Amino acid sequence: MQNSSPNSLTDKQAEELVRSNIGWMLAIAERLLGERALAEDAVQEAFISAFQGFEKFENRSTLKTWLHRITINAALMKLRKLKSLAEQPIDEYLPEFDKSECRLEAEWTHLASTDNIVANEESQARVHTAINTLPKDYRIVLLLRDIEGYSTGEVAQYLKLSESNVKVRLHRARAALKKLIEPLLRDEVF
Repeated sequence: MQNSSPNSLTDKQAEELVRSNIGWMLAIAERLLGERALAEDAVQEAFISAFQGFEKFENRSTLKTWLHRITINAALMKLRKLKSLAEQPIDEYLPEFDKSECRLEAEWTHLASTDNIVANEESQARVHTAINTLPKDYRIVLLLRDIEGYSTGEVAQYLKLSESNVKVRLHRARAALKKLIEPLLRDEVF
């Protein structure tokens, strides 16, 4: 891997790059893909892309931001290969409405403290489980938009969807997630 270009990596630098970034890259890929083995493959492909394109890295962003985008692209490419971005039904997770289009829900008698939910590892695990319960095409939009912080336009570009489709999926994903975690918010067991 050694050559004389100013933006090339030595073997030692490449090893350090992998060691210092693999953890968070795996976490992102696993959130998007839902499976550890697929995430590991995506991260391996991301590192290959990064090493091959490192000479073109122009320092217009931080190295971590650059690797973040490469990781997301690798995970999304893996999903495309699996053809798992076709719209999947989400209706079973969405709230129900009456004839007047009012949401049907049980009366809230108690509201859990947000601080308690965030501080409680079991609650965090339940939220992660609820997110992972969502169909992939909705979960990915939710993760990219709300967790990773990408704009609607960027998500649309990544997923090759229209911005309006991203907005619809995001709205449905949020509504479904709210319904899934309502027992936690009500301080009930679920």
